[in-house]
Amino acid sequence: MSEPPRTWDPNLWPPFTQIATSSPPQEIVSGEGALLLRNDAPPIIDAISSWWVTLHGHGHPYIANAIANQAQELEQVIFADFIHPQAKQLARRLSQITGLQRLFFSDNGSTAVEVALKIACQWWQNRNEPRRQLIAFEGAYHGDTFGAMALGERNLFNAPFENMLFPVSRLPWPATWWGDNKVEKKEQLVLDKLEQLLETPTAAVIFEPLVQGAGGMSMVRPEFLQQVEKRVRQAAALLITDEVLTGFGRCGTIFAFQKAGLQPDLISLSKGLTGGFLPMGVTMAHEKVFSEFVGKDPNLTFWHGHSFTGNPLGCAAANASLDLLLDNPNQYENFESRHMPHLKKIITHSKVKNVRLTGTIAAFDLNVDGASGYLNTAGQIIKSQAMKNNVFIRPLGNVVYLLPPLCISNSQLEKCYWAINKSLESI
Repeated sequence: MSEPPRTWDPNLWPPFTQIATSSPPQEIVSGEGALLLRNDAPPIIDAISSWWVTLHGHGHPYIANAIANQAQELEQVIFADFIHPQAKQLARRLSQITGLQRLFFSDNGSTAVEVALKIACQWWQNRNEPRRQLIAFEGAYHGDTFGAMALGERNLFNAPFENMLFPVSRLPWPATWWGDNKVEKKEQLVLDKLEQLLETPTAAVIFEPLVQGAGGMSMVRPEFLQQVEKRVRQAAALLITDEVLTGFGRCGTIFAFQKAGLQPDLISLSKGLTGGFLPMGVTMAHEKVFSEFVGKDPNLTFWHGHSFTGNPLGCAAANASLDLLLDNPNQYENFESRHMPHLKKIITHSKVKNVRLTGTIAAFDLNVDGASGYLNTAGQIIKSQAMKNNVFIRPLGNVVYLLPPLCISNSQLEKCYWAINKSLESI
């Protein structure tokens, strides 16, 4: 049965989409596990967890029931004047897991980064030691609000706002892959440059631990990040890890900073936080950071907030998602072994290079003509061909990756790789 022609909805404005050159989106009526369900068409395997948020699968009954039960008790309350049991429980649990004592709620990943950034800058101001320099990495993506844009890679996504973004000092990201024999040299060059930058008093250094997501699923070694932290500590700067993508089991441990052997001062969290059910952001802060915001002088106050700060429904979803993660760590701790046999086969393909793997995230570059990056059209061909086989992927230009829900079955994962292999014949 051929699909009926699709048309653009007259009222919706989709993200990251040029209407003039894109196909209209398909309508999804429900989801179940790793599948997206359509009317009068076969189900689609959601191989990227719906932009990396759907952790345990679509419609997981445990999280859905937790939200429903909470909705009958308390759906929302102003968090500046009140707290509630779900927020207390979530804060206690995340504090125990991260080793950071204070939790600040926001609405999404970008705002979680904004909060961390503002806290870091004001922390120095509150100490009467104002520091201005911020250090980030080339290729980074930290969100689309203004502060997050400034921290991220300057590219076509934020070019219209270039003259409105504050300056940030940048370092190369020494990405590595299987068979990379130059990684140590690349890392040392970055570390040498970091030492030079840190000669200027620095407020904070921020990075996505182990994996840069939107920057092309670019991966670095734990040893490199440990050397970065060592130099950050020597310079007495704050360390921020952006775990919006990498958190909640995606890299093989609950948080990527744990796998990397780090202890950040601030952590930004979102995406998998609620299992993909509701939007919510969290910034975790060390007690030493929080304590500088406490005092009788109103200027010490962190004057930041969101209408839905600490939303009880989001907290209920997050607590339920944590239950599932903590009750079954094998799902994320052993996911690399599920990717491995498929990657060992695909690495031999002539159109594949720079294969890499961290936890649930498998990626490779397409060995094709044209500039690398988001505008390389080869990925769009792969995406289109995979969709014909009812597998949804969304390559980042010439970077193909899989980041499936933890619940994906072995047969579904095998079909994802089969569809990608078949798609490679089209380029």
